[in-house]
Amino acid sequence: MSTVVLASNNAGKLDEFSRILAPAGIQMVAQGTLGVGEAEEPFQTFVENALAKARHASLQTGLPALADDSGLCVDVLDGAPGVYSARFAAMNGFEKSDVANNRYLVSQLADETNRRACYVAVLVYVRSAYDPRPVIADGVWYGEIIDQPRGGNGFGYDPHFFIPALGKTAAELLPDEKNAISHRGQALQQLLGKLRNQLQA
Repeated sequence: MSTVVLASNNAGKLDEFSRILAPAGIQMVAQGTLGVGEAEEPFQTFVENALAKARHASLQTGLPALADDSGLCVDVLDGAPGVYSARFAAMNGFEKSDVANNRYLVSQLADETNRRACYVAVLVYVRSAYDPRPVIADGVWYGEIIDQPRGGNGFGYDPHFFIPALGKTAAELLPDEKNAISHRGQALQQLLGKLRNQLQA
């Protein structure tokens, strides 16, 4: 097994990444367990923030690093909360938590009939802090925002992210079901394909 630092301390992400990457011989370790603090995320795009986080984790540990920058983009909010998804409520005077984020999101859509949204995930893998050829993958998962939370799985906006084709929210899916179709699952499969191609080149 090769060890790769996950540039995050999010337990939900660590579990999802580990489930998908373990069969490929990759052991994920959260950066916090190695004493690495959070990187600055000053950019307006997912890819720039993911790259900054990956380089930071690799620089601090000397190990390859994988970073994910992901979020929810809501059509009628002009793509918000976007890169600010994790701190959407906090930026507007509320506590920083999933519950607060969801409550604030629903309040912003109170008078809206268009509830279309998508989850976006961008992954960046670097072999070293100054890797000139980072491996980049992305995924998009489309759905709608509902007012009442449903389901006890997942994290973030999952209880309010409804997939019409399934008749379920992301939080009502079992972990393996979610990983097979989610934005992060799509991005991870794309990343694995790119890594395999590089190894065979």
